[in-house]
Amino acid sequence: MSLQVTMSSPTGRWILLASVLGSGLAGIDATVVNVALPTIGTELGADFAGLQWIVTGYTLTLASFILLGGSLGDRFGRRRVFLVGVVWFAAASLMCGLAPTMDILIGARALQGVGGALLTPGSLAMIQASFASEDRAKAIGAWSGLGGVATAVGPFLGGWLVESVSWRWIFLINVPLAVVVVLIALRHVPETRGEAATGRLDLGGAVLGAAALAGVTYALIEAPARGIGSLPVLGSGLAGIAAAGAFLAVERHTAHPMLPPGIFAARQFAAANAVTFLVYAAFGGIFFLLVVHLQVVAGFSPLAAGTALLPVTVLMLLLSPRAGVLGTRVGPKLPMSLGPVICAAALLLMLRIGVGASYLTDVLPAVLILGLGLSLLVAPLTSTALSAVPDRQAGLASGVNNAVARAAGLLAVAVLPALAGLSGAAYTDADAFNDGFRTAVLVGTAALLAGALLAVMAIRNTPGPERGAVPAAGPGEPASGHPGEYLRSCSIDGPSTAPGAVRQSCPPG
Repeated sequence: MSLQVTMSSPTGRWILLASVLGSGLAGIDATVVNVALPTIGTELGADFAGLQWIVTGYTLTLASFILLGGSLGDRFGRRRVFLVGVVWFAAASLMCGLAPTMDILIGARALQGVGGALLTPGSLAMIQASFASEDRAKAIGAWSGLGGVATAVGPFLGGWLVESVSWRWIFLINVPLAVVVVLIALRHVPETRGEAATGRLDLGGAVLGAAALAGVTYALIEAPARGIGSLPVLGSGLAGIAAAGAFLAVERHTAHPMLPPGIFAARQFAAANAVTFLVYAAFGGIFFLLVVHLQVVAGFSPLAAGTALLPVTVLMLLLSPRAGVLGTRVGPKLPMSLGPVICAAALLLMLRIGVGASYLTDVLPAVLILGLGLSLLVAPLTSTALSAVPDRQAGLASGVNNAVARAAGLLAVAVLPALAGLSGAAYTDADAFNDGFRTAVLVGTAALLAGALLAVMAIRNTPGPERGAVPAAGPGEPASGHPGEYLRSCSIDGPSTAPGAVRQSCPPG
């Protein structure tokens, strides 16, 4: 069911406001937490693995259930599921803010991710289903831009709260914001459902996918402290691998799969997602470590560390639309190949950030170059993944690309510190953390260069879907595995651990 709301109407403005505030809740929370990690670890007596779990607990459930969240909205009402997600997110935020121990905080963060998986798809779904076609692209652009600004505020707000009040308020502030969103949505946002949303939900696939990510993530995070041969590490790793195998088998044989394996038969789509995985793994791991590094090694305050990467967001807001035009004009191969190389150069410049580093001479040059590289890369990368399949699968393609980016960041936060030798109390030792960060930067640089090489070899400039793509459903047939009409607008949030989540949108197909 689609409405015909216009941007100039009061209803249209209320829908846009509710969507921006709702997605802003999850967006701000994804960026604000990193700033507080050293303070949280010190107050709750956590080791470095605990800090990893604060981030990965949220990303794990968000990545696992975001496709299911879109499907639930299509079937049971987008506003309804959006509201459930907002209330769930607020309740989990309250638990985070009041958590007396690290274990409770990590559990509450995982619950936050479930709420985010419900509200994030709904925030754009309500726009997609409500606005008239002539205003839809304008509304999505406003959602993307305003949401990007809201997300960029996160690190600044988080740093200020940590310094001036308490780290607990980075979570507690979500509660009154959620109340405002609920009141607006109940009073002003109409309900919509997906007309083609038929068939059973792929609950088995969602649970198995979450189990696979959880098992592998636990093994990667705990291996440095417990040993790779210990029973908990070995058992969880094997269980995660077994769950991944079962997930693939279920998706191959179920009538309505959450992730139809056939979509990867399109080589352009598979290549775009492989590049996505490599570059977002680099970003997810480095952004997680960098904000901690600025505080522990360079001696920045939480507020200074939180705002240090703000130029990245500013550059992306200014330049990403132009990069999208460039990608359309010259094809995606050049920006997808050159963008990671520029980002790799930025990471190498971060090797200059050491004890007593200056923001202007040591941090800002790397930040500016990183912003240029990301601006060049993200829009063509997202649009390539969307255009590689038939229009009917655009929602599925965007959902998969979104989930791949989040899973890459999740696994990077789990594995990169282990590769860099960061564990235990390393975040309280400037020398140890500095050594580990340098190793992590080199690993991240290698991942970005591998992504650039893959783009050179596998990305083609010819637009449009390939013969290998999943065929579009015929008239009256359900789009198998459709994760929610919200994703049809080719929206993707960037690394959940970034200082300003990348929000890129293109006109609906």
